[in-house]
Amino acid sequence: MTKAPSSTTARERDEQVASGSAYRAVIERLSKASVDKHWEPYRDIPWDDPEFLVDPEDPRWELPEVDRLGGHPWYRGRSPEERARIGLWRVATAMKIGLQFENLLKRGLLNYAYRLPNGSPEFRYVYHETIEEGHHGMMFQEFVNRTGMPIRGMPRPLSVIAQVAPWIPLISTELFFVFVLGGEDPIDHVQRKVLKDGRAHHPLEETIMRIHIAEEARHISFARHYLRNRVPRMPAHRRLLLGLVSPVILGVMARIMLAPPGAMIRRFRIPASVVAEVYLRDPGARQDIRDSIGKTRELCAEIGLINAVTRRVWRVMGIWEAPKGGGRAAPR
Repeated sequence: MTKAPSSTTARERDEQVASGSAYRAVIERLSKASVDKHWEPYRDIPWDDPEFLVDPEDPRWELPEVDRLGGHPWYRGRSPEERARIGLWRVATAMKIGLQFENLLKRGLLNYAYRLPNGSPEFRYVYHETIEEGHHGMMFQEFVNRTGMPIRGMPRPLSVIAQVAPWIPLISTELFFVFVLGGEDPIDHVQRKVLKDGRAHHPLEETIMRIHIAEEARHISFARHYLRNRVPRMPAHRRLLLGLVSPVILGVMARIMLAPPGAMIRRFRIPASVVAEVYLRDPGARQDIRDSIGKTRELCAEIGLINAVTRRVWRVMGIWEAPKGGGRAAPR
């Protein structure tokens, strides 16, 4: 059994990849890392260890402070058992949505890889990533199964609409990798915050998050370097179109990943006024959305996707970060 990573602070480093040789070196490094350090859910997670068993009333499932509902008087007024069940439902829903997103991602990656020429360095890495995402899907679903809760994940209408995502690479591989970052960055952002909040976490949840963060760091790095290499060389009209669509994708994806699940609201009869106060009217919740795609926003600015025209779309989507101290707005 391979031990789960003990630290979540390390991230894959960003490199300049203007030259083909520099870009190829990054892809080969990521492929080697996938061989040297990876995890398998049914080998490396002790699911049946007594300490890893899922008790829905375990107080360690209570919502953390990074979830705005966790500090609300309505939630604090519930019994400890109900608070734990709400927290577990929230975690299980996040994992179910995560595996559904990764299902779309795997299909898109394979559509992308299908057209790659012989000798392409991306081919090998895309298959490494697809295998790792398959492991994540099994890991997340096994967790959901062990909760015993009727978790559905994405709302059905959204799930139907999302089926177009695997075909995006046939239209624009650059747009597809913006979509990839739109799903992966918010999850990575939240999981890192949870593991740094100083609370005692259930060992099963913590192990899954640490494995996911470690492997997703490579996936995020691949998407970032792909965009850094390709977007500056796109024709101006295609780059402008990508710049207009990207904030829409990122704004929608961040909200999908961070929004409270409707089924949880109905199941535990959370008042609509509480939901609106915590997730809609709270400035902190809106800041969470902006923060969750902060690194992707920085990348978009770096590669020329943000200008006077596209910045307006970022503002409309509520994901633009105004500068502190006045002056012209600039990405964080």
